[in-house]
Order: sequence, then C-alpha cells, then structure tokens
Amino acid sequence: MIRNEVIDSLMSRKSIRNYTDQVPTEEEILTVVRAGQQAPFAMQLGSLVIQRNSKTNAFNAPIQFVILCDLHRMEKVMETRGWQRKASNIHSLLFGMQDAAYMAQNMVTAAESLGMGSCFIGAAPYMSEKLREDCNLPDHVFPLVILPMGFPAENPPVRPRYPMEFHLFEEKYPELTEEMTKKAMAVMDDGYLAQDYYKNAGFMIPLADKTKEEKYTFDNYSWTEHISRKMVQWSTDPDELLKQLDICKLPLSK
Repeated sequence: MIRNEVIDSLMSRKSIRNYTDQVPTEEEILTVVRAGQQAPFAMQLGSLVIQRNSKTNAFNAPIQFVILCDLHRMEKVMETRGWQRKASNIHSLLFGMQDAAYMAQNMVTAAESLGMGSCFIGAAPYMSEKLREDCNLPDHVFPLVILPMGFPAENPPVRPRYPMEFHLFEEKYPELTEEMTKKAMAVMDDGYLAQDYYKNAGFMIPLADKTKEEKYTFDNYSWTEHISRKMVQWSTDPDELLKQLDICKLPLSK
C-alpha cells in the first residue's frame, strides 16, 4: 500500500475515550472547524455547536461538538431569496446527513494532524429533546452525532476492519458465500479478542430473552456477536426514531 503522511494518519486513527486536561487553543479549534467546513457538500446543510464543559462532555473531553443536520439555516437563506422549502423532509435530511457527516470526518482528520483525538457518539439522534434544550436548537435542526475531542491520555491499538474481499467488490455485488462470511468474521473477532477489547471495556450486551442460555464469556465474546445483538435487540421500533424527528419538527410524512 502507498504510504504518506496523510495515509498514515488515516490508517492509525482510533477512537479516544480518555483525555488529558489540556484544552485546545482557539486557533486549534478554529482550524479544525474550518477544515470541516471545507468538506464536500450538497447544500452546506451541516453546522455545529461547541460545548466546553469537561464535567458534562462525554468522557470529560475538554471540548465537544454537536454535529447538526441543519435545514433551518438553509430555510433562512431561501426566505431571504423569497423561497420556501418544498423538498420533503426525508429528501432534505438525506442530503443534510451527508453534508454533516463529511464535515465531521474532515474535522476528525484535521484534529488528528494537530495531535488530538476524538470519538464519534452515534446516539445523538435519540437525544434530540435534551440537545434541543441544551443547544437552543430551532425547529428543522436534527442532531446527527456528538464528537468529543481533545488531547489523548491513552494510545489504544487500531481496531480491525473487514478483509478487502469482503469490502471492495469489482463491478458487481457478489454472492457472499458462507466461506467468505466466516473468514471476514474471523478477522474481526480474532482481532478484537487479541486486543481484549470487550474484556477490558466490560462491554457485553445481555440477552433480552432470559430463556436463552448465555454461551459467551469475555474469552469468546467479540465484535460480530456484539453487533449482531445490537441489530436484534436495539431500536426494533421505527417509531422510536420517528418520534425524535417529530421533536425536531421534521416528520417524514412531509
């Protein structure tokens, strides 16, 4: 694989959940934000709120960004032009989420180049009511992700990824055979087990069905079982997320 400073930074990226007390300078913060702003966009529908209270920020990070899918700001621009948005909420949200995600990834990469670390917290959409209150969010603004950031007080290993043949498909999507699937699962599971990731973190999702026997311990519980349990036991009711959109005045029926 080709190596250079940018590639090395991307390949060594990891989530940081333990930060020093050092607070990034305003120049460092603005550099990260400006780099995020320069990301590709469809309609520049991403914005953000910075939170500076380490006592309430995730992992006690010195700073934290709430990454927003922001239709309100675009509507103000349109209003000035004499227009009113007619595009459906689902259409607008789809492009807004892309814009916000590209922006957030640029910020993470910029922060890494300045010696900082971060960790994406994907539960933000389910915290809409609290984030609306904390950040004074107007209607038509949807929180996409929370991004704590600061200087690392830890140096965890890079986590595994699927093998390339399970990730890059030539021209057409292939049939995923049992052999291919098991090989990819082994790469993920063996990699996480070798790092004692779930054992050290104490992460194991309990079985919701108490009649089922728990067959896993931290000696064999790993990534594919963990993610499978999330996909089986969590967020099974679509109304759970639709309610969050309603809170932000973005019902998908419009």
